[in-house]
Amino acid sequence: MLLLTKVVKLNLLDSRRKFLKLFGGTALVGLSPVQLACTPNYNKDALNKPLVIATWNNYKANEAAWEVLQNGGSALDAVEAGARIPEADPNDQSVGYGGLPDREGNVSLDACIMDHLGNAGSVCYLKNIKHPISVARKVMEETPHVILAGDGALAFALEQGFEKENLLSDQAKEKWLDWLKEKNYRPEGNRDQHDTIGILAIDQKGNLAGACTTSGMAYKMQGRVGDSPIIGAGMFVDNEVGAAAATGVGEKVLTTLGSFLVVELMRQGKSPQEACEEAVSRIHRKLKSEENIQVGYVALDKNGRFGAHSIQKGFEYTLFKPETKTKFAASFIQ
Repeated sequence: MLLLTKVVKLNLLDSRRKFLKLFGGTALVGLSPVQLACTPNYNKDALNKPLVIATWNNYKANEAAWEVLQNGGSALDAVEAGARIPEADPNDQSVGYGGLPDREGNVSLDACIMDHLGNAGSVCYLKNIKHPISVARKVMEETPHVILAGDGALAFALEQGFEKENLLSDQAKEKWLDWLKEKNYRPEGNRDQHDTIGILAIDQKGNLAGACTTSGMAYKMQGRVGDSPIIGAGMFVDNEVGAAAATGVGEKVLTTLGSFLVVELMRQGKSPQEACEEAVSRIHRKLKSEENIQVGYVALDKNGRFGAHSIQKGFEYTLFKPETKTKFAASFIQ
C-alpha cells in the first residue's frame, strides 16, 4: 500500500567502493559523495552502539549528544545535551530562544524527557526559560509529578535556579509582525516551518532515552499545547523495545498517541521502519481533505536499528552511529 521513495544520504565517510557496489557503477559514478539508499535495505541489520537520531537537520544537536555517548555517558545525558543546542540557537525558530511566537507575540515552550527506567518529566506552556528540556528533567528528578504547566512550571524553574529571560528574538518578532498583516494560520509542519526536535539515543550500555522540545506551531492560539510534552504522543521510550519521536502537526499525533503506537508496533515484531510507516498511514487515512498536513516519526529499537517515515516529502532526520554521521531524507507516502 505504501511506496517507499529512495532517499538521499549525505555521507562523506562511506567509501566510493561501497557506493559503486550499491548502485552497480551506473551513471551515478560522478556523484560519489552523495549516495542514494532505500531506507529499509539500509537499516535491516542491527547497528553498532551507541547511536543517536534526531528529527530534521539537527546535526549540531547530534554532535553534542554524540560527544556524551563517546565518553561513556548515559543516553539520558546525551539527549538532554543534544536538545539544549537548538534551544539556545536564535536562528532555529522552532525551539527555545528565537522560536516563533503565538499570535499574541508570546514565545511559549513545551518539552519532555524520558529515561530507560520509564521515568519521565515534562513542561508545557513555559515562558521565559531558554532550556525547557532541562526543566523537564528537573520535574522528573526533583518532583513526584510528570507534567508542570504555565506559571507553575515557571515558578518551579526559577526555584531550581533557571534564569528568566526574553525569548522573542528580533528576527522572530519581525516575522510575527509581518504575519499580523494577514493573520493567516497554516498548521502544516513542513521543512520551512517545522516545530520540533525529537532526539533519541542508545548508549554503550544498551540503554535508551529520548527528549522532545519545541516552541510549538508558529502563531498558534495562546495556551495551545501540542504533542511534544505529552509522553506517548511526542516521544516515548520503552527500554525493552525501543523509542520513537514525532514531528509535524501535533494535533494529529496527539489523537493517535503516535510515538507510543510506534513503540508498541515494534513490540509486536515490526521493524522501526515498518512501525513508522504504519503509524503515519493511520493518520494519513483520515486526512482526505487536508493536503498540506505533515507528520513524521523517527524510531530506533533495542538492537540499534532505526527508521523514519512521513506523510509528505521534505521530512529529514540526522543519524550518528559508529563511523557514520549523516543527514537523511525520510521516506514518505506517495
